[in-house]
Amino acid sequence: MAEPETDASIGGLLTQLVEDGKGYAQAEIGYYRTLVRAKLREARASLWFGTAAISLALGASVALVVGLVLTLSPIVGPGFATLIVVIGIGALSGLMAWLAWQQVKRILGDKP
Repeated sequence: MAEPETDASIGGLLTQLVEDGKGYAQAEIGYYRTLVRAKLREARASLWFGTAAISLALGASVALVVGLVLTLSPIVGPGFATLIVVIGIGALSGLMAWLAWQQVKRILGDKP
């Protein structure tokens, strides 16, 4: 019994398989690039709103500090009012930094 005739050799089929694989990979890469670009366009407005919110919060924080100094100035004088506010805010920021460091240490300490 004779073997059926094939139009392509095994080498030709393997070459076609590799080419098809390359085409598929390029199509997938193109799809994900398009997807990322679309998500970034959607996120752009959120990033602008977030930046505006952070800027406004920073301005409010500065106003709070100035208000605290002005409120304490008639009671203890401007020098001591500034010192009290700086020490208080320094202590609060130090506490927050320490808490953040403890969180980082806890996260980095849990190694799988």
